[in-house]
Amino acid sequence: MKTITILLAGLLPMPCQAQTAGAPWDWQLSEPFNLNIDVQTLDLDPDSVSATDVAALRARGVFTICYISVGTIEDWRSDVGSFPAGVVGLPYDGWPGENFLDIRNLEALLPLMQARFQACADLGFDAVEPDNMDVHVNASGFDITADDTVRYVSALADIAHGMGLRIGQKNVPDLTARLEPLLDFVITEGCLADGWCADVAAYAAHGKAILAAEYEVSETARAGLCATAQAAGISLIFKEYDLDARGARCPRA
Repeated sequence: MKTITILLAGLLPMPCQAQTAGAPWDWQLSEPFNLNIDVQTLDLDPDSVSATDVAALRARGVFTICYISVGTIEDWRSDVGSFPAGVVGLPYDGWPGENFLDIRNLEALLPLMQARFQACADLGFDAVEPDNMDVHVNASGFDITADDTVRYVSALADIAHGMGLRIGQKNVPDLTARLEPLLDFVITEGCLADGWCADVAAYAAHGKAILAAEYEVSETARAGLCATAQAAGISLIFKEYDLDARGARCPRA
């Protein structure tokens, strides 16, 4: 594997300032959790950890990412009552309790997202993962365009950076050319299995991390995917759909 330095761009001084291609990361959004896992980057649900947990991770040099859905409302979140009815759209098929948001309504949504970002900052996280950016390609109940998504994500990036947080692109490979200049890393799901990793290659080309997850991959198929990922400067993990502590990573070269 060729060694490529992957910087999470513009980081403030912190224990973990850089990653190398293929550097270990993990993504845990549901129980059981394992916060002692040996990784350089860990993506977590802020409702499942404390400031003490995050401080302990950072003390070990772990770069911490805070999961937030920016394109859907989840009925189990404590702030669900703050969302006006007019911004709540159709249910997200396959995800009970989750509905799409009208991301065109910046006046309503940006203060709510700012509060969520601030909660991540207050817990001590280094970055945010803004999930469900792809409302424009889903049946949301709203006439949302790619331009609307770029406008929304640009505003979110300004909010995050103003708090000293890094912010990533989540999937939406169709918008990489427009979003990569605004963002600091990318998280992908299934880009190797579905053949679109090249669509986010601009991140590695500009010294930014590509954090990739593949789901339910057989052990026999993993070696080939790891070789492909390592050659492209991608940090790859294999996960279950529950996104708990289970999973596997590519061996270090």
